[in-house]
Amino acid sequence: MTDRWQPVRRHGITRLAADGWRGGRSVWESEAEGRELVVDQLVVGEETAGERIAGVLGIEPGAALCLRSRRYVLDGKPVMLATSHLPAELVAESPVTWGDPGPGGIYARLADLGHAPVHFREEVRARMPSREEAGRLGLGSGTPVVLIARTAYTAAGRAVEVNEMTLDSAAYILEYGFGA
Repeated sequence: MTDRWQPVRRHGITRLAADGWRGGRSVWESEAEGRELVVDQLVVGEETAGERIAGVLGIEPGAALCLRSRRYVLDGKPVMLATSHLPAELVAESPVTWGDPGPGGIYARLADLGHAPVHFREEVRARMPSREEAGRLGLGSGTPVVLIARTAYTAAGRAVEVNEMTLDSAAYILEYGFGA
């Protein structure tokens, strides 16, 4: 870790551009900017869809989901917790269900399966962390978290992933650039 830790500049729009993940880059590579990035505490498995996630994904509550939960550590500092929920029937027996889905991450694999994301929607909120979140992110007392819920949609409008992210608010600069 450097003497003065630099926040992550999260380019909210360009980071999800298809040319990046189609070219084999992970969404995170643009944010890491050559710094040491480690994904640890990785859990890949199955869960049943609760009403909220099922509603967003347009599936029945109780349907099987592929769950991908991970913690991102940049330059030795935990900065984000992320949990992706994908319809299991969509990604069953594909690299999405592996620890390492390969170049371009799960968006490239969804494209391989014929379900490329072409539109994303993010909701951003802030709150104080739970005890568990504070522990996993190594947060001191009084440090809030930023919650980002991103949904990925196909060209047909089908939601194929809900990614719930919890960010250490002191570790990020959220940048959004768009035309008028």
